[in-house]
Amino acid sequence: MYIASLEDDLAQAKLITQTLADANFQCDSFTTGKALLAKLAKPHSYDLLLLDWEVPDVSGLDVLRWVRANLGHRIPVLFLTSRTAEEDLVVGLQAGADDYMTKPLRKGELIARIHALLRRTTPDTAQNESFQFACYHIYPEQGRIDLNNEPITLAPKEFELALLLFRNPGRLFSRDVLSSAVWNREIPATSRTLDTHLSNIRRKLQLRPENGVRLSASYALGYRLEPLSDPLESS
Repeated sequence: MYIASLEDDLAQAKLITQTLADANFQCDSFTTGKALLAKLAKPHSYDLLLLDWEVPDVSGLDVLRWVRANLGHRIPVLFLTSRTAEEDLVVGLQAGADDYMTKPLRKGELIARIHALLRRTTPDTAQNESFQFACYHIYPEQGRIDLNNEPITLAPKEFELALLLFRNPGRLFSRDVLSSAVWNREIPATSRTLDTHLSNIRRKLQLRPENGVRLSASYALGYRLEPLSDPLESS
């Protein structure tokens, strides 16, 4: 897998490159947005882009906008930024970012986020195979989820929504992405459809730390199903 990293801080750039190399990824590092855009304009395909927001000349946000306008959505984009203001993160997600991480870099989390994004864009030949996640066993072909070996009754759209979250642990989903993926259309912000379904699966599946998961929600940013290494970790 080939990843392009845009980071103008040389120490951070080296840390990113080494972290990716340790995880068996190949990484090209760029210190300016202009240099990355020049490479992206050539017939060369990256599997994922890691973008810092504030870099010389062309910002990471402008690189993202160029990518979405010229290359579409086939390449997942992860922002790795020191910006923490919600309004900035919303701008990035609305411009087409798939996920974001705030600095300082957390190596394990970065690799987990990358794997989650790549699973979404890499063809899966075993889409119907059952799999386990924390205390849950998911059966895509039967449309069933068991919690501690007890089947949970879910409505069809509730199951689709839960399956999307379980297949992408740690990935931040915007409201628009969730509604498009499950309902094949955008759901108006004034509608309670998405919120009702998320509330139902949170309650029915008991998505709580004692079961090894946490469903994080921000109305502005979106939703993320987080695996907890310690089931007793507080929410």
